Amino acid sequence: MRPWFTPGFADALTARIAKKIGHAERVRVCSPVITSAPVLGTLAQRIADGTGDIAGCVDATQVEDVIRQWRENGSVAWKIPLLEQVLAGEFTGKTSEPWQPGSLHNFMHAKVVAADETVFVGSFNLSHSGEKNAENVLEIADVELAGRLSAYVDEVRQRYPAFDSRADSRS
Repeated sequence: MRPWFTPGFADALTARIAKKIGHAERVRVCSPVITSAPVLGTLAQRIADGTGDIAGCVDATQVEDVIRQWRENGSVAWKIPLLEQVLAGEFTGKTSEPWQPGSLHNFMHAKVVAADETVFVGSFNLSHSGEKNAENVLEIADVELAGRLSAYVDEVRQRYPAFDSRADSRS
């Protein structure tokens, strides 16, 4: 087991997660959003290549908001095709209430990456913003735990429809 803390080790953490994703036969991801460039790029490449069993779940409402913000801010619009590639894979998305003061917080908020026998669990949500926040993650190499968390991600995925990348055109 190895603890990770951000922001101090954010670059090393995202590189480590991306490396594990890049070499794993089976990858399962639950994260409200996926905007960390190393993780996003590696997932997009693996899905484009059709290699490995890669699937996950995001919060569709938050992802749609991210895409809208990226379109407004041209400096990060380069990430949109990568995110769309990832979400065109075996990813589902929970529709949640958009955040506002006093609103119901019903986000898909699970945060786990299972890559073969290694899991990353904690408060880090695979976001660029998360790289700058104070977040804690445990990296655990355990075949049984990875299998159980992969099954959990699959259970979460089954609750929601496939992510429709065209849904962001509504905004």
